[in-house]
Amino acid sequence: MRGTRPRLYRRPRRVPPPVPARTERAVTTPTAVAATSSSSTGSAWLTRLRLNPASRSVQRDLGNAVALHRRAMSLVPDGLGESPRSQAGVLFRLDTDGTGAPDLLVQSRVAPDPTRLPRGYAEVQARDMHGLFGALRPGLVVRYRLLGNTVRRCGRNSTAGRWKQAIPLHGEDADRWWTERATAAGLSLRTVLSDSAETLSTWHADARDQSAGRSREEGGGRRPAVAGVVGGRRSREGQVLVPRQATLFEGTAVVRDAEALRDALLNGIGRSKSYGFGLLSLAPGVQDG
Repeated sequence: MRGTRPRLYRRPRRVPPPVPARTERAVTTPTAVAATSSSSTGSAWLTRLRLNPASRSVQRDLGNAVALHRRAMSLVPDGLGESPRSQAGVLFRLDTDGTGAPDLLVQSRVAPDPTRLPRGYAEVQARDMHGLFGALRPGLVVRYRLLGNTVRRCGRNSTAGRWKQAIPLHGEDADRWWTERATAAGLSLRTVLSDSAETLSTWHADARDQSAGRSREEGGGRRPAVAGVVGGRRSREGQVLVPRQATLFEGTAVVRDAEALRDALLNGIGRSKSYGFGLLSLAPGVQDG
């Protein structure tokens, strides 16, 4: 997703070093992770998949947000109900630096099972995030990374577009989007580096195409319709290609509300969490004094 990000919105502010790929000792076997849900303890697991570019499965998944979603969900058990991603607390993000193999980060409130991945798909490291959650306190300086789906929805009386239409945000508008959500998540931002990332696109049923929706429902394969979709390329099945605006935010912040921050870490930030957005990553920053 980052790859060849154009430097469109680089702000003239002090920029911290990027969040390091590994900030805690990792465990490398699935047996090292307890096979229980952490929803009751407020913790989670973070799984880093160093993808193998030679794997055909990886080649099929890269560039396809829906395929990456399915791959992330393959790490958690089946049978989690109607909203399995929410039930398992799955968030993911594809990290690339343009030089080495990409990393697929998957966070979950259910212990991951890497044995469900195809053979040779990735090098896997998983760790319990209990230590991170316990270390959060007001006044703590942290470094952060977030890929946000920076859009705003049009209201009924909006002149910018149709009701509920998603309007992409860029530059200063995208920075304000993040500042508002960071504040709600218990962070006070010190520095912000925002870059327009590669736009993600997914196919969905057009909410206006009721006949197509009924035919898929009768066949048992109906997908959720997307409200506010205007225009866009359509497939033979009556689906519409939905572009999703992506902005990568990195910088430093101070923890103001540890409980709100834990909630944001567990539940993600913003829209389109099923497609690789909303996973907030933290690492220790240089502490004051």
